[in-house]
Amino acid sequence: MTSRRDFLEKLTIGSTAAMGAALAGCAGPGVSTESGAKPLRAAFSNAGLQSTWCELGKRTAELWGKLLNVEIEWFDGEMDPARQRDKIDSLTNRDWDFCCFQAVQIDSLAEPCLRLKERGIPVISMDTLLVSMDKMRSTGVWCEVTPDHVEMAEKSVGYLMEKIGGQGKVIHIGGLDGHSGAQGRRQGFENVLKRFPNVEVLGGGVRWCDWKPEKARNTFEALLQQETTPIAGAFFHSDDMALGSIPALKGTVHEKMVVVAVDGQKDGLNAIKNGVLAASAVNPVCRIHQTALIVGQFIVRNKEPIESVPSEIITPGPLVTADNPRALEAMYYLADPAHCLV
Repeated sequence: MTSRRDFLEKLTIGSTAAMGAALAGCAGPGVSTESGAKPLRAAFSNAGLQSTWCELGKRTAELWGKLLNVEIEWFDGEMDPARQRDKIDSLTNRDWDFCCFQAVQIDSLAEPCLRLKERGIPVISMDTLLVSMDKMRSTGVWCEVTPDHVEMAEKSVGYLMEKIGGQGKVIHIGGLDGHSGAQGRRQGFENVLKRFPNVEVLGGGVRWCDWKPEKARNTFEALLQQETTPIAGAFFHSDDMALGSIPALKGTVHEKMVVVAVDGQKDGLNAIKNGVLAASAVNPVCRIHQTALIVGQFIVRNKEPIESVPSEIITPGPLVTADNPRALEAMYYLADPAHCLV
């Protein structure tokens, strides 16, 4: 029997296949390839373009928007819920075919989504929840395109435990505590930790650093300085925060620390290849933004009712380590900004 998650993952793959057929000249009713056809207009926003993950998401939407005849206008969240809210408020009285948002913080964009709903403009949520799942449809959010944040953390932290032998002291650096994805990554960390009673988390648990590499490094350094014996490992909620912090290990007793993270994009892949980062679970930024775009244009072009659209589409991503060079090589190609595929 096909599980719900298997069904949703197949749906994502099917959407991408449909897009590929369209671009090859075999378009179904959901994609217009006629020369001179009027483009659709879509508003996009993600958490903040200072994040390499979010910046690649923007590249993805713009690349595939051109291929699918969708004009993209970008509204940078600036890693600030209030600033993102102001920008989304300002766009609600303009004409869009659909909107795709990643909220800096859950519930912060609920009211503008309601206004878009009143105007008949579909909203698709990317990566993190705009509102809780039970309030999505009533708020005007048609679909949530997301990875499994708990599973990503479980993969990365499971690899960390394997490498440190399930014992020792570890550091847990989190994103933003009001971000549903960060909450899922914390849960994944804690799920794995329950199996390893000989592991101690320094600092009393997750230390929230708001996705900011500088804040993460300052927090990381403070924890390093408190320990005179080697710390076994660290888990970061993003590659950016991990890579910003790892230089602090140089010249300390902690130099051989095993560091793992989440994102699995170019900078993280290079760090894995060079032995700086032990592993990263792929948060498939390209696939998330691409799928949101594809679903949005199908909704509009096919005039699909909200009842026909799944409320959640899970985008899978592997764990990338130096132990599996074939997967690492494939990820370099898929995550390259020239392709924007994962």
